[in-house]
Amino acid sequence: MGRGKIEVKRIENNTSRQVTFSKRRAGLLKKTHELSVLCDAQIGLIVFSSRGKLYEYSTHPLSMAQIIERYLTTTGTHILEHDNREQIYNELTRMRNETHNLQLSLERYKGHDLSNAKLEDLDPLEQQLESAINKVRARKFQLLQQQLDNLQRTVILHSLFFHNINMHLL
Repeated sequence: MGRGKIEVKRIENNTSRQVTFSKRRAGLLKKTHELSVLCDAQIGLIVFSSRGKLYEYSTHPLSMAQIIERYLTTTGTHILEHDNREQIYNELTRMRNETHNLQLSLERYKGHDLSNAKLEDLDPLEQQLESAINKVRARKFQLLQQQLDNLQRTVILHSLFFHNINMHLL
């Protein structure tokens, strides 16, 4: 009894799709190996899963790089190698400078190492510190006001309590 034909379309259920991928990938790798052995074919197979995991097969004794190189030579295709070492170096240098400047700023905020600071560096620092002090004072005043309000409510409740006790005693 043979298997029935299935409609070839995307499997919506994630679990079913993953199971089908694993089984069919294994079958594809097996068929690829059989084809290479039976027909003495040089094969390179690359598969990326939906999660980005790489699966590959290359005919023994060749490596995938050798098969790709042969493909490029045969088709006359060239892959432009983008050397981005300079770009990475520039980004690294920029990030190091930014980190250094942030560390200096932090040290200055703490009051350390102000001996090398210039006047134009100290004015904004002074303004930021004054702003911070004002925020701290505002929060402190707010908390003191809340405590005062709580104490006033407590005094009122106590006086009402004692007033009621005095009224019952009379």
